[in-house]
Amino acid sequence: MNTLFDLVATSMPDIQSSLDARGIPIQRAGVRGIRYPLRLLVSATVSQQVVAHWEMTVALPAEDKGTHMSRFIEVLEAWRETPMSPDGFCRMARAICDRLDAKICDVAARFPYFLEKAAPVSGLRSLMDYQVSWVAHASQGAPTRFSQQVQVPVTSLCPCSKAISEYGAHNQRSHVHVSLDYETPMAADLDVLIRGVEAQASSQLWGLLKREDEKFVTEQAYENPKFVEDLVRDVAVLLRRLPGVASYQVEAENFESIHNHSAYAMVNNRNER
Repeated sequence: MNTLFDLVATSMPDIQSSLDARGIPIQRAGVRGIRYPLRLLVSATVSQQVVAHWEMTVALPAEDKGTHMSRFIEVLEAWRETPMSPDGFCRMARAICDRLDAKICDVAARFPYFLEKAAPVSGLRSLMDYQVSWVAHASQGAPTRFSQQVQVPVTSLCPCSKAISEYGAHNQRSHVHVSLDYETPMAADLDVLIRGVEAQASSQLWGLLKREDEKFVTEQAYENPKFVEDLVRDVAVLLRRLPGVASYQVEAENFESIHNHSAYAMVNNRNER
């Protein structure tokens, strides 16, 4: 026997599934601005719960009037407790294609990622946060493409200031933004990428430092000066050595301590391909 819910559902018109006569396909239709939990797979036994900002779209054929927006949320809910790796993220994108009967699907999630770090001298442990974005592009009959972006805060010390000053050198906090396209999502290793980028700076950052740590960090930066141009080039050298990277772009912005503007540089290998 049909329930009242079944009777109401079957009697309601599905306008989104009706035909459209204008003959114009839509490359992306879906939802954005969603805040929803994401459980990250950190290791085989450890996961990290974060809140991500999502954008989820499908390609809409010219004859379809609309897509079923609620189904995106249904997929998010179904995958909410699944620890997510880049490969799992791509599988979720394919699940959206299946659920919405779409040939092309794009999924993007922006979220904070936390690494536990030990201070260089005291060994005190604390968390550092990094801004990360994952993007998956799924299309029928082709492997799902995966991209990863991460913003890594570091310290840079000016080589020119060190060379001309008797008492020290000015330094600044810098943001290194790395965008990578991978040959396969299984090649993406977020921890290796972050730690590799940090190693290219004058000094990395920590959430918690005692006096002995601060002395170490200050002196380390002084002995390792970097222009913003040095920073992007050194990170590019690192990325060239990472397995499975199809293309990359590196940007660095130094928030200058002696100017009311930033120093900026960018390098990518897209013209090399």
